[in-house]
Amino acid sequence: MLLPPGYDAAPAKRFPVLYFLHGLGEDEQTLFKTGGWNLIEDLRQQHKVSDFLIVTPEARASFYVNSADGKVRYSDFFLQEFIPYIESKYRIRAERKARAISGISMGGYGALRFAFAYPGKFSAVSAQSAALITDSPPELNAALHAGTPRAKLLGSVFGDPINVPHWKENDPFLLARKNKVAIGALAIYFNCGRDDEYDFETGASALDKQLQEEHIKHEFHLYPGNHSASYFGAHIGEVMEFHSKVFEAGK
Repeated sequence: MLLPPGYDAAPAKRFPVLYFLHGLGEDEQTLFKTGGWNLIEDLRQQHKVSDFLIVTPEARASFYVNSADGKVRYSDFFLQEFIPYIESKYRIRAERKARAISGISMGGYGALRFAFAYPGKFSAVSAQSAALITDSPPELNAALHAGTPRAKLLGSVFGDPINVPHWKENDPFLLARKNKVAIGALAIYFNCGRDDEYDFETGASALDKQLQEEHIKHEFHLYPGNHSASYFGAHIGEVMEFHSKVFEAGK
């Protein structure tokens, strides 16, 4: 949780909130560990970022969805328990135009999936190097059979073999098509490194193409770089500036 400098100074004021979702193998301390907090504070001092709360939930390897076997219900927890708790405990403007979501890698997948599945809850969504997978369930099953590390992680969430209905109901690409009218009201930003070790630039480029074809306004950047903390750190500033502008426009 990162409270803006003006939070204590203005006890009657309510603020917007950005939910920031960490990547696989990371935790809710990701922004702190990578120096993100300091960068955000520098941007605020330079008046490039306005005052809003940043909330960083912990999600382990859940991909921020309910698991196919029903044992882990992270999506239900986040929407039905976590957000209401945060927005009742802190002075937050509990309304769509003051609520946004962002994430990196697995968290980027989670952010896009939440926003595309529930566009009425968020005014903006951003993602860096989102774990957007263009492989079909049969291709993923082949990878599961081969025992690849990525496939094993996906299997624990989406089923082994892949539970196809479950996969489809959580697929950001399908959700973007299904809810394209409502998604048109979202402010959307995402980026990815051209040399991503997991080939997530393929998925990012595919989403960019799909949104263009659907005439859904968005901002996409394919930058030099790989899937690393240094890449995320190089572009987290523009992510925060993007959300700041949307929050300011929604006042």
